[in-house]
Amino acid sequence: MKRSIAAALGAATAISLVLTGCSGDGDSGSGSGSNTLTLAGWSLATTPEFKTLVDGFRAVNPDVTIELKEYDAANYDTQMIADLAAGKAPDIYVQKTLKNFYTYQTGKQLLDVSDVAGKLGSTVAGLPTYQVEGKTYAIPYRQDSWVLYWNKALFAQAGVKPPDGSWTWDDYVTAAKDVTTKLKAKGSKAVGAYQHTWQSTVQGFALAQSSGADLTSADFAFLKPYYERSVDLQTAGAQVSFGDATTNKLTYQAQFGKQQAAMMVMGTWYMATLRSQQEKGDADKFEWGIAPAPQQTKATTGTSATPVTFADPTGLGINPAIGEGKVETAKQFLAYAAGPEAAKALAAIAITPADTTAVKDSFFTISGVPTDDLSKFTFASHDTKPENPVGKYTAPLQNILNDLHSAVLSGSKPIDAAITEAQDRAKNEVIGK
Repeated sequence: MKRSIAAALGAATAISLVLTGCSGDGDSGSGSGSNTLTLAGWSLATTPEFKTLVDGFRAVNPDVTIELKEYDAANYDTQMIADLAAGKAPDIYVQKTLKNFYTYQTGKQLLDVSDVAGKLGSTVAGLPTYQVEGKTYAIPYRQDSWVLYWNKALFAQAGVKPPDGSWTWDDYVTAAKDVTTKLKAKGSKAVGAYQHTWQSTVQGFALAQSSGADLTSADFAFLKPYYERSVDLQTAGAQVSFGDATTNKLTYQAQFGKQQAAMMVMGTWYMATLRSQQEKGDADKFEWGIAPAPQQTKATTGTSATPVTFADPTGLGINPAIGEGKVETAKQFLAYAAGPEAAKALAAIAITPADTTAVKDSFFTISGVPTDDLSKFTFASHDTKPENPVGKYTAPLQNILNDLHSAVLSGSKPIDAAITEAQDRAKNEVIGK
């Protein structure tokens, strides 16, 4: 899962969100004292969750000062790893995906927060993924799922039957081509679908939905049908090509928000961004909805079934270099972020919290959020599998698979050849080491 603001490696902009706070007790950690914490974030202008968490925590802890350090969303982990090594990382930092959690945890860059986890309810999704040998090293505050966004106006203009929860990927391909053809005939430049450049957009679904798929097996044959469909859509002109998207640095927010595409698979975090951008005028005003992500087979389609999708939880961990006098305050922040009050605050800006029990009835009362039955079903019903199963091989294997992704969609390698090369590299460079 991924969620860009340019920044040099290891650099970050400190933004003070509050002016109130006590000077410290002289501890040696970063910040001005035990009641001053620093927190990592990214894309602060378009990602309101961090300020929302800080404001909510401060409402009940007015003596605490929290400063946000902004990182480049696209290079967050690279920059964070560099800052941790240099002793410049913030007190609390986000586990943006599970891909690098193993690296942080085995590198002893996360404090044990089992005491925080022990006080949380079983309804907090994603908590077990941060547990290693019985100890917990991060606390989830949100749990997204990948869904299908669709533009109701463009489907109506094209006269094509919209998503209804019954679609397989073949249905999706057919609809994307049909919408493209009919919109073009009416003089529109919009296409049926936009697939962003991330490997997640193909590989996340393939891993989650393919029976027997195992990232660490070095058998990547399960990827083939998913790439065949993507290449087919590019060739048909029903979605922007990978080359055009990368060369022109297209953003998924603009492609869907400016009505350049009628459909887009993306994580539920985009609901908050789209809602905010429509309110501010940064996105066009149009009716939209979400539907379950297309499925591999009909067996998991329809509102009587549970659609299979993917996404990693997003968690918060504590930097071991934090001053001792600040540890308890940092743990209080983690507990708040995973709790019901934070869940309500996040849901109010259309962010999906890790614990949805407190917001399941109120989420769709938020202005700008779609209220149709299919959107409500999609939000509540899904089998969400991790994009990055935690383990020592995950990060290097995902790097190899990212090379496969670029090679196939850029047209530099045929699908079979790219899969064979990736399998050989996985065995020789990662698993065989």
